[in-house]
Amino acid sequence: MVPDDEGGGLMRADLLFDPVDGLDEALAAVDAFDAALVAGLLRPQPGQAAGVVELADAVAGTPLAARVAEAADKTVAGAAGEDHFVALAAARAALLGSAHDALTARVTEAVGRPVAEEAAPGGAGGADHAANLLAAARSWLSDLARAGWQGIDHELVGGAAPVVSAMLPDPALRRQATLLDGFAAELAASCPGATLERIPVRRWADLWSRALLLTLPGAAGAPAADTATGRLLPLGIDVQEHATAVQAQVHAVFEPADGTAPRLVRAAASAPKPDTVVGAGLWQLLRPHLSLLTAVSEGRAMDLDAMPVTAEGDLIWDDARARTGEPADSLATARVALPTAAAAATAPLDRHPARIAVPVLLEGYEAEQDDDGVAFRIAGHRLPVDTDRIPAAGPLTAEAVAASGACIALLRWDAGEFHVQPLAVERTVRKKAVAVHAGAWAGGTTDKAGVRAEKAATGAVDALRERAGRLLRK
Repeated sequence: MVPDDEGGGLMRADLLFDPVDGLDEALAAVDAFDAALVAGLLRPQPGQAAGVVELADAVAGTPLAARVAEAADKTVAGAAGEDHFVALAAARAALLGSAHDALTARVTEAVGRPVAEEAAPGGAGGADHAANLLAAARSWLSDLARAGWQGIDHELVGGAAPVVSAMLPDPALRRQATLLDGFAAELAASCPGATLERIPVRRWADLWSRALLLTLPGAAGAPAADTATGRLLPLGIDVQEHATAVQAQVHAVFEPADGTAPRLVRAAASAPKPDTVVGAGLWQLLRPHLSLLTAVSEGRAMDLDAMPVTAEGDLIWDDARARTGEPADSLATARVALPTAAAAATAPLDRHPARIAVPVLLEGYEAEQDDDGVAFRIAGHRLPVDTDRIPAAGPLTAEAVAASGACIALLRWDAGEFHVQPLAVERTVRKKAVAVHAGAWAGGTTDKAGVRAEKAATGAVDALRERAGRLLRK
């Protein structure tokens, strides 16, 4: 990821630092509406009303204009219904989607990679008999909008519980149920809203609008799927950890057996977890669900045979359709295969700046570390490195990143600028190039630090499994 006259995987690094036309205006309209949700839309004050009107003005001239203008008028008058809140959520999603598309176009121009065709829409989600459950969810979300985040209490938030309980047994509604359940739990932990010193305004508005749009017929349809036969070359693992759940997402290049162009894909495993399991113990929860983790830690490719894959590039992993292949160094993959790998198109409801995570290879930079953290100096610009996203469940550290000369990373965007999340780095140790991977311990390790971490975690995991077994036997 260096200037064009110095070689490297990113031909136009300077483009990442240029302003994107219209981006600030779109995000300002979203922020204005999000601020209106804080105090609630039951009886909006002048400041809140202005935020709603600003959202409507931002989509004027689009197919949403008439419906959103009507919704804004009703909301300002304190007479908004469920359909009006849906229209406002759609306008908000459209603006964030446009921001996502503009940023993605900038990244595509910078990396110079091909982009796959637009993803085909999936089938209708949810059966007709579930319409009443979706309506109940929509009603609860509308009540939230009227109360606002400062108006939430346990009675209001608890209204989601029966809806979630009724949805969960239906596989077609599990996506909506999981989102509602997590959102309600987060709100419940913050009740009463009137006493909150800090409100995650953008996050809660994101969850609210997404949940509301997923109550519409067909919005949560299953993504169109194909099959993948060929060689999978892992690049690295992104670990996403919360107090009660963990996910490992493998980013990789897939080379089809039929000789067609390579493309970027992902494979993920998730598991519930207690908050006492951290660090290397996470891998013990995830390994049974994804054999790919072992291949990544061993530096090997995998051969796939008709593995299901969605139009968005997500492999629906089935161990029966995969076998471990030959050694495959991820940095070599990034240097040779990554530049020609096409990125999959993003599904409409997934278009959001926070979802941008583009694998890139960075070389020829100057790493620097100061009070603001680690950064790479590229083409005369400072590109921040998000070391907070480096998992504790691996040997990669901020110090290793700061001493590196090459890096496989996910290019992300947040708080008005691009930054990178390291997946692996190459550094020089005793005049030899040594690679350090965030997911090096995923399949087990002989590394002394990794062995100690695994041993410490084993006791906690075994105790929890034994306790769960006793409860089930009862």
